[in-house]
Amino acid sequence: MHRADSQDNMLVKSYILLPLILSAFEHDASVMSLELRTPAPYLEVIQSAVHAAAADLQEVRAGMRARRLKVYEQQRLEAGVEAKYICRGYHERMLLLDDVINAQATLHMRRYLGLDGLG
Repeated sequence: MHRADSQDNMLVKSYILLPLILSAFEHDASVMSLELRTPAPYLEVIQSAVHAAAADLQEVRAGMRARRLKVYEQQRLEAGVEAKYICRGYHERMLLLDDVINAQATLHMRRYLGLDGLG
């Protein structure tokens, strides 16, 4: 039986996480623009993070194409997000639990914001 290898799993995981991270940044930017007295400097930092995350998502998509990976269904479940994908002709399934999503998203967001060495 075929199983996706660790690089395949990392690509699929990133493919699921990065759009969630981009959505969080966009949401936070809209809230900040309404709530802060001087939002411009904060929005510039978030915009820079958005560009970096979007570039990473592009690389992930290219990596998935190169490794013949295709996510064909994502579903929000009570416990997290389930993705069904094809890995070089074989159907696979990945479940990312909400706790894992939150922890991973926080780590990635801190890195994109330049805070990875702090805290």
